[in-house]
Amino acid sequence: MDSRTDDDRFDTRLFEAGRNRLASLAYRLLGSAADAEDAVQDAFLHWQAADRRLIKVPEAWLTKVVTNLCLDRLRSAQVRRERAAGAWLPEPLLDGDPMLGPADTFEQRESVSLAVLTLMERLSPVERAVYVLREAFSYSHAEIAEILDVSESASQQHLHRARHHVTTERRRGGGELDPASARRIVEEFLAAASSGRTERLVALLTDDVTAISDGAGLAEKLLRFDTPQRVATIARAGFKPTPAKRRLVGGTLAVHYALVNDAPAVLFVLGDQVVGSVTFDIVDGRIATVRGIAAPARLVRLAEAWRRHEPEPPLVTEW
Repeated sequence: MDSRTDDDRFDTRLFEAGRNRLASLAYRLLGSAADAEDAVQDAFLHWQAADRRLIKVPEAWLTKVVTNLCLDRLRSAQVRRERAAGAWLPEPLLDGDPMLGPADTFEQRESVSLAVLTLMERLSPVERAVYVLREAFSYSHAEIAEILDVSESASQQHLHRARHHVTTERRRGGGELDPASARRIVEEFLAAASSGRTERLVALLTDDVTAISDGAGLAEKLLRFDTPQRVATIARAGFKPTPAKRRLVGGTLAVHYALVNDAPAVLFVLGDQVVGSVTFDIVDGRIATVRGIAAPARLVRLAEAWRRHEPEPPLVTEW
């Protein structure tokens, strides 16, 4: 028999109605879907323990709780050590995942890109929170000041510094890329890499291209490569199918085009299991960044979303 009161059930429904928004906030702050889910669950425990009769604006109260739980985690010594070790990348999410949150504006979509989530690692926790609350959720400085227990002028200063760091270091491509053009470029890259056409690969890359890989989680630090020639060589070695690679992954893969964190990507799929994700930042018609993620722990949520997804036919049916 359900022993909860009607008020308890109503308050639980109220929390659940805002869960996706809270999760998208936590994901932007932490860059990890698993950590974001933990933060939201901790917020629910705070919600249950609170005297909810005293909470005048539940959305504001919950936003403050989740934000501060995330800040506590970002400030923890363990997290700082993990991220300073150089083996951290944001966790990729498949297009349509509710954790990606608001996507009505270019700024909202950009704030959840893997590029910006990576750049935000260079911000202080408070700068990161102000940037996310303002850019992705359109909170006023008065509201941010209340959430973070700072003055409005301090909120404005934090935002100014955060925007400066992000806008001076990220790559600008003149706005959003046409989806058809993005897909064509990725398909050309895949075809050139799979066939070993180095010259064509180099032509598809910017002069200051960077490739980053988590080494399937086996490397102590991220693997980084620069210069078009080096990236083309690595891409040719990594994307060209071989019997040894099939034995390593346990079978023949299909390669699908997808959108991951609002960026063009290819997913390597074995059966219904995603075993690798490669995302691309495209600037002025060429590829500026390639991010390879194959560590199973980083692909859990994406793989779950893929199994519920109805994909288009693969770009490569037997890789």
